[in-house]
Amino acid sequence: MAGKSVKAKSDKDAGVKAYKIKINALLGACDKKSMQISQLEAKCKTKKYGRDAFIKAFDELRTEGRITVRKGMKVGLCSRLGVFPGTVTRLSRTFGFAETDTGTEYFIPGKYMLGAMPGDRVLIESIASRSGEPEGEIVDIIEFGSQTLAGRIETVDGEQYLVPDTAARNHMVIVRDGSTAFSDGDKVIAEIVFRGKRHAEHKVRIAAVLGSSESAAACAEAVLRVSGAPLAFSEDSLKEARKIAEGGVQEHCFNNRTDFRDKLIFTIDSASSKDLDDAVSVERTERGYLLGVHIADVSQYVKGNSALDKEAMLRGTSIYYADRVIPMLPEEISNGICSLNPGDNRLTLSAMIELDEEGGMLSYSFCKSVIRSRVKGVYSEINELLDGGGSEAVREKYREVLDCLPLMDELAGKLIEKRKRRHSPEIDTVETALIIDENGVCCGAVPRERGRSERIIEEFMLTANEAAAKLAREKKVPFVYRVHEAPPEPKTEALREILPKLGIDCPRFTEFSPVHAAEILERARGTDKYEAVNMLVLRSMSKAKYSTEPLGHFGLVLDDYAHFTSPIRRYPDLAVHRIITDILAGYGNEWMNKRYSGFAENAAERSSAAETRAVEIERDCEDRYKAELMQSHIGESFAARISGVTEYGFYAELPNTIEGLVHIRTLPEGEYDYSEPVSLTEKFSGVSYELGAEVRVICAAANVSDGIIDFVLDSDEE
Repeated sequence: MAGKSVKAKSDKDAGVKAYKIKINALLGACDKKSMQISQLEAKCKTKKYGRDAFIKAFDELRTEGRITVRKGMKVGLCSRLGVFPGTVTRLSRTFGFAETDTGTEYFIPGKYMLGAMPGDRVLIESIASRSGEPEGEIVDIIEFGSQTLAGRIETVDGEQYLVPDTAARNHMVIVRDGSTAFSDGDKVIAEIVFRGKRHAEHKVRIAAVLGSSESAAACAEAVLRVSGAPLAFSEDSLKEARKIAEGGVQEHCFNNRTDFRDKLIFTIDSASSKDLDDAVSVERTERGYLLGVHIADVSQYVKGNSALDKEAMLRGTSIYYADRVIPMLPEEISNGICSLNPGDNRLTLSAMIELDEEGGMLSYSFCKSVIRSRVKGVYSEINELLDGGGSEAVREKYREVLDCLPLMDELAGKLIEKRKRRHSPEIDTVETALIIDENGVCCGAVPRERGRSERIIEEFMLTANEAAAKLAREKKVPFVYRVHEAPPEPKTEALREILPKLGIDCPRFTEFSPVHAAEILERARGTDKYEAVNMLVLRSMSKAKYSTEPLGHFGLVLDDYAHFTSPIRRYPDLAVHRIITDILAGYGNEWMNKRYSGFAENAAERSSAAETRAVEIERDCEDRYKAELMQSHIGESFAARISGVTEYGFYAELPNTIEGLVHIRTLPEGEYDYSEPVSLTEKFSGVSYELGAEVRVICAAANVSDGIIDFVLDSDEE
């Protein structure tokens, strides 16, 4: 019986394949570009393999975006009809965006969305563009994405509706099943139970109530719930983690490892950090310096294809927002056996790098090691010590390593100078540190400081990352590189056009290189246009990603670069550790290629996607907390700087990094010309709002549910 069922399945598969070929051929030869489905079925002679096989072949071709059904039940090849597959990426109140499989992003006006939701696979047809950018219409939804969405409950004329965070903010009808009670103003998770041709026609069921839509914590949880990021660990991975933690670090694990426990090695991190995965050491040598970067040997515990490994690859990275973290690994691993806590024996993978007096790399080696960190260094405390301060208690805490700090500072200074000599563009970026009170409410925001100790660790980690990539290239083994390609030509051409408008000479170039970016920033430094130029250069950059090809790093001006130093919180680093471990074990290239070619490709691709997802989550959650903070400052006036200009207004950023929109409808009455992306100018008065200019704004509104802050110009500005 089993043999017969296998044969039947094989026959059906053969039929599906045959019908797919036949359908393609028939539609390709059709003079009118399309034919009736009934006619197509008749020409395929479905009696041979059965109608079920024909239907399956038809459905597969449609899902693949190769055929489409038009009005009158006519079917044609997408390629002949001028339609192409893509995925809806995001929605706004009146429009959306979809990205084709070749990477082109299309603007979709709301009336042409066909009710499509983010994540839906769709067919797109080009339409006349009003802006010069690709514009299209969704003609078919070929596969639904997630049916889960977040939103808030709003009452209109006595009826409660869902106002979704996406889907153009239409009021969606709620289908009540009595399982979940909800109230006006609640932040909720909903499931779509009926799809209409417009977003307003969709119907939903409320699946969970998270709290008030005025609570940033509840709104951040909603962001996480609909993001697709895994939130709970699998039971198998938790069992593995507990078993590893219970086993502890045994003496026999030190066999065949270099013992560095007598060296002055210690961690430097923020005061709140619990997952300490990197420690450092520096010694003076006859030729310069010996830098040791000792990284938690997570690969010793998280074995390939284990439950923990599968969980880590699924997550790709830890996600940090406000005062919370969604870790890549369970805390028994991340905060326990792999955390380089002071006084504890810990297994590490060490990069030992010899540098000359100018910070140039003379040699490097890697080894499996064991260390015992001397102290948990804290950035703020070490910054005090480096500045000649520090209380008696702080100096006592660092007594063992106090003499190392000036040498570390000296070496970091040499490495920074070396980077400048490579003409690495010094683009200023500011991160936000949110202050969360005991009730989980955002009560403050400040720019995250980068003092001398932060720069020391940054430079040491960059050096170790470079050495790891050099090793892989030298050994010619499959690897996961961190790559940053040159800016795309349209963006560099835009710089060439925009900079003169700001009074900044653009260097001549045929091919844009890091030295040109560095030169642009240097020419603007010290002028009132620096903020604007810095933003423009930053926005012209390509996005860094992971790749199996050593494409180099444009921003750092390095031929070799990888992520090696954070295997607790980033999967690519764990993958790199696993590969380096087998290099050290002496495995040959044939074996390494067989074992790691597919793995490296998979790790690079999935880690890049996971990183993008994490960045979006962190940004969206942060926006909710910032809006929560500004709710207590409605009506207050602030000094700000214009951080972005659009045709519908401009964005202004406060000194504490909070950003809000000054909409064009709130500006003094007039006709405004938009000079992308530099300025918005009133035609008759000549009043102009330019990127980087200082303005004074009043906080007019802050919507926590959407994470949107609205500013208006202070009347004195007008």
